[in-house]
Amino acid sequence: MPGSDELVALYDQAGSVVGSTLRSRLRSEGLWHAAGVVLVRSGDGNAVYVHLRTPTKDVFPSTWDCWAGGVVAAGESPVECARRELAEELGVHGVEPVPLFTKVYDDGRNRCHNFAFEVRWDGPIHHQGEEIVEGRWLPLDELRAWVDDPAPALPFIPDGREGVQEWFRRYC
Repeated sequence: MPGSDELVALYDQAGSVVGSTLRSRLRSEGLWHAAGVVLVRSGDGNAVYVHLRTPTKDVFPSTWDCWAGGVVAAGESPVECARRELAEELGVHGVEPVPLFTKVYDDGRNRCHNFAFEVRWDGPIHHQGEEIVEGRWLPLDELRAWVDDPAPALPFIPDGREGVQEWFRRYC
């Protein structure tokens, strides 16, 4: 949640937990961390849920994303994080995230091991107002065109773009 300074898991460059730190320190010092991120697909698999991040997010505000997720808390596993974030951000409960892959993102300031998962969901979506402005279902071909566009009309989160491009390479 924006403005909070919770204790989060500290990772090393190789992807192992090496301790914990405050979220503010992780951000200010560009420390390695991890996130549990979940691609929410429609039950038939033909669409993905995309959402617009709030302008108050501490990283990549006001960008579109196709992954529900967040930073792994201290003492939490990536799958536990994925379940928690899926429920908090989109109100999705009762489905088990299926592991996909881990995508490393390092832009020099943000250094993260994104543990990617997927769920199929046709139930209601309930946005967490502090984190999400709006959202909608997007057909796979439209999502692929969006993330492959080098200058999209609507801003797409950089690590999410890399993650979904990896997902397309592996699974579609």
